[in-house]
Amino acid sequence: MNSDIQTVVVTGANRGIGLALIREYKKRGARVIGICRKPSAALEDSADSVITNIDVGTDDGVAKLAKALEGIPIDLLINNAGILSNEQLGDINYHSVIEQLNINALGPLRVTEALAAGLKPGAKVAMITSRMGSITDNGSGGYYGYRMSKAALNAAAMSLAKDLKTREIAVAILHPGFVQTEMVGGNGDISPDIAAERLAQRIDDTTLDNSGTFWHSNGEQLPW
Repeated sequence: MNSDIQTVVVTGANRGIGLALIREYKKRGARVIGICRKPSAALEDSADSVITNIDVGTDDGVAKLAKALEGIPIDLLINNAGILSNEQLGDINYHSVIEQLNINALGPLRVTEALAAGLKPGAKVAMITSRMGSITDNGSGGYYGYRMSKAALNAAAMSLAKDLKTREIAVAILHPGFVQTEMVGGNGDISPDIAAERLAQRIDDTTLDNSGTFWHSNGEQLPW
């Protein structure tokens, strides 16, 4: 781990990739703070501290998070919380689309803006996005809400990379891979632990020079 990373904050930390990231950074010697709506025993056992009942889809929830972290300098913020639904043309649930845009795109922006004052100079922000947010890479259609939300997250992350650069804060835009989590029904080709290890390496590799670029956790740069 980079020696300057001391305090790591992870949203959506109670299971899956978020929990694996907590464990990865704890193994690396960081102080890890897990953020979630509902806690899990695994998270309680793994994190240094846990902040619960945080809904990144609401202004009040994020304000509560900011208050809980007030005065704590943050070296790395990982925006991982997200939801997934599959809408197909002819049967699009627009409530679901809006919910995904709110949680997956606006949520990370809300959190980053609310915690920006606590980000140390030289800190990093990581957005756990998806290659499904790539317009170039869309070869199968469907998943309207998820694709739109991740494309919007990528756009927000690029703007954050520009706006935070003056404070020497770099932004990583990262696809974790097809990971075996509850979100995808346990399907996938890599475990959350492998995904977390790869994501941490990509975060290590993130600098002000490549801030705002879009990467697969396996080291492949992805198209917009």
